[in-house]
Amino acid sequence: MRHASARLILLVAVALVASGCTQLVDGRPMAGKVVAKDGVDPGFIKGTDGGPIDQLAATAITDIDTFWADAFQATFGEKWRPLEGGIYSVDTSDPSAKPPPCTEKASDVEGNAFYCPSADAIAWDRAALLPVLKDQFGDAAVVIVLAHEMGHAVQRRMGITPEAERREPQKYPTILTEAMADCFAGSFVKWVNDGRSEHLDIGTDTLDSALGALITFRDPVGTSPNDRSAHGNAFDRVSAFQDGYQQGTKFCAAMTVENRPFTQQAFTSVDDRDRGGNLPFDEMLEAVTPDLNTYYAALVATKGKTWTPPKTTPVQDEPDCSGDQGPIAFCPKDKSVEIDVARDLPELHAEIGDYATGVLLASRYGLTALSVMGKDIEGSDAATGALCLAGAYTREVFTNPQKFGLSPGDLDEAVRVLLAYDYAARDATGKSVVDPGFARVDVFRGGVFEGVKACGLG
Repeated sequence: MRHASARLILLVAVALVASGCTQLVDGRPMAGKVVAKDGVDPGFIKGTDGGPIDQLAATAITDIDTFWADAFQATFGEKWRPLEGGIYSVDTSDPSAKPPPCTEKASDVEGNAFYCPSADAIAWDRAALLPVLKDQFGDAAVVIVLAHEMGHAVQRRMGITPEAERREPQKYPTILTEAMADCFAGSFVKWVNDGRSEHLDIGTDTLDSALGALITFRDPVGTSPNDRSAHGNAFDRVSAFQDGYQQGTKFCAAMTVENRPFTQQAFTSVDDRDRGGNLPFDEMLEAVTPDLNTYYAALVATKGKTWTPPKTTPVQDEPDCSGDQGPIAFCPKDKSVEIDVARDLPELHAEIGDYATGVLLASRYGLTALSVMGKDIEGSDAATGALCLAGAYTREVFTNPQKFGLSPGDLDEAVRVLLAYDYAARDATGKSVVDPGFARVDVFRGGVFEGVKACGLG
């Protein structure tokens, strides 16, 4: 069976708890808008009940196939071959349901969607997976998961077969093939977003919730990139999707172990399994603040300026020293920072993790640094610069083991807070100019991958 790409949230939670690992994204209802302009008859799907879930899936598969009819020729110079083994919808709640290829019984599909390379077929659980994705993350999440599975069919046509993976496991590790499939899915969504799809309409406003599906199905922290079941953490998966969205299918097809960094490989200063979980809120503030001062002092010195550590003032509610910047605010009048220590910030810390606090604080210190350097602290350049600097700081911490220790799981927390909230991308007046969350993650990862040079400081 091809590597499972999606699991029912409840089933994953049970499995992880049973194995002693509880690092799972908390689910929150995020009902996205309907993305199908008109439905496609699901009659071509084997085992379908003709219901709305399979109609959405049929609509997605139809347009994904149309996309590859053009994209495969343009990318590889060869004609696209539609799936030979068909499409299967399985009602795993029905004991009499027939099993699809690559399985022995229908229950093997429970909570899953997969590509079966031996049969060149795609199958999904219409009872316990696709409805959950739709309810939890919106219609677009269903489309993205199926586009990902079709990406594995593309790989088979590229010659990346199970035999090739077994013969050359170092050349085709699972984490690479999964990233490539995420990348292909991103290319398809961009095609839809450009208005080229006959049946689908996926705007950027739906992507934040849909990408929550990729984050939920990330690897548990501490997973080795060489693990045969590794899919990548949240940062890896969203990055691959964004690369496909921005760069196209040729970029995705050119991914290799030599040119594709994964955070478990690139940033190894602290192992998640050894780190012992999240720091308590108060301890996180005490630990990260001195390190932020050290980092930004060195940065402003390169511009011939002197850094004075900003006064940090705890407040019992949302800061109001300069517009609505969220639970942490840069106060231009005296170049200080106010921190909500009683309400929203502690709640975010508890809900997402300690680096949700860290990335928001790093962005406000980034505004402070922009002010010290004489840069604009209002408008799009200021908001983008502060967010990028938070990414550059994150890069510095990861690549210097002697500094305040972060781990790859902290990048997942950064992705989550950036997708859900725009606080880190607000300027000194509280104006948000980097939207949606999809775009915020892109600015942040620019700083993570390229450092300060990505932040436009000149």
